[in-house]
Amino acid sequence: MTAPVSLRDIPQNNIFRKGDVFVLFGELFGRGYANGLVNEARNAGMTIIGITVGRRDENLALRALTDEELATAEANLGGRIINVPLMAGFDLDAPAGEPTPTDLLANMTLKSWHDDKLDWKHIEKCRDAGVKRFKDSVARVMAQLDGMIPDGSNAFFAHTMAGGIPKVKVFLAIANRIYKGRGERFMPSRALLESDLGKLCLMNFDEVTANTFQYLIEGSAAIRARLEKTGGQVRYTAYGYHGTEILIDGKYQWQTYTNYTQGQAKMRLERVAQAVWAQGIKATVFNCPEIRTNSSDIFVGVELSLFPLLKALMKEGDGAWAEVQWQACRDLLQEGASLEALLQKIDDYNATSVMQKYRNFAAWPMDNSAELADLMIGTSEEITQMHKDRKALVTDHLSALVLEGTGPLMFMEASHPSAPVLWLNHDIIAKQLNRIHSYTAVS
Repeated sequence: MTAPVSLRDIPQNNIFRKGDVFVLFGELFGRGYANGLVNEARNAGMTIIGITVGRRDENLALRALTDEELATAEANLGGRIINVPLMAGFDLDAPAGEPTPTDLLANMTLKSWHDDKLDWKHIEKCRDAGVKRFKDSVARVMAQLDGMIPDGSNAFFAHTMAGGIPKVKVFLAIANRIYKGRGERFMPSRALLESDLGKLCLMNFDEVTANTFQYLIEGSAAIRARLEKTGGQVRYTAYGYHGTEILIDGKYQWQTYTNYTQGQAKMRLERVAQAVWAQGIKATVFNCPEIRTNSSDIFVGVELSLFPLLKALMKEGDGAWAEVQWQACRDLLQEGASLEALLQKIDDYNATSVMQKYRNFAAWPMDNSAELADLMIGTSEEITQMHKDRKALVTDHLSALVLEGTGPLMFMEASHPSAPVLWLNHDIIAKQLNRIHSYTAVS
């Protein structure tokens, strides 16, 4: 792919209605993109069905939810959950009686990890065990799901699985240096990627983020065939990230957060969608804008791309509702700190030669650098200090707006998707938000 394929016009079609079924392939946790799609499905009157990733017991064995956990999860989702654990990844899998990849990483230290080697034949056996476990569980989920989706109805499968970082202390220490470190605490991302630890992480990212989308599509083939034979339609969506167009110098330009270690897995996810699309299956990866979530907060500076959304809201609407958003953001800043000054900092940041060098779509995902860390993390900290409360940030408000805008865009576009991979940039997000709130004002 040589350039982003962007959704420019607000989709107008909707095939989903009461009696159709929305399946969330991934558990709903806290704030995140999945909430937007669930809200749209609920508004359309669809039956909502979810799954669980399960939980780990005291021995790290995977288990289903308890009755209490299941009730809490179903209340959070607003639908029924199939209680078959679908934990993705293989970091805690192994043939019976043998060590898991996480066990193998346990002895790595901050001094030794770069030179420590892994037994790749054993890692492959662990991967095979994890994939088999996951696929077997998908088959069990689909067997239950088949009886929950009526003939002739439409089904919307929303894939939300991502991540795959092994839970070992050494990785957390490394991550803090790669994603948060400056000066003496800076660590180049290339050092991680060239190590056995980094290679294992990339393999696990592929399994969690991308391959599970393939397993979902393959596992639901019988349901898809039955529904299509009886007059229904099936759609698949997944959440990608591959940079975003934001307003820079008055024009929408592609930019990205660096270093996004999961980038290769996100491109693999795109390729899954492209391959099944060529077979006539309507699966679309939506590359969404940077936002702050529980999982993205490790990436200090990822939030800097959010601020230009304020200018996009003005550009793509009549300004009245956008001004309310500007004022809401002003109210979060300290006395004497202006929103205009904050946005100027972002303009200056994006105008630097450092950031221009990283606006290279063909080279994505690029490695980090000391000069990038100094600029990006430093700018992030300066802007955070402009706020009254570090726990009430402008980027929290803007993240909520992005979530509000992407939900209906993805839901409506999935009815008649135009491509297997689509970018949702600040222009279409701003158009959608202004459209929603102009209707609200009129009504």
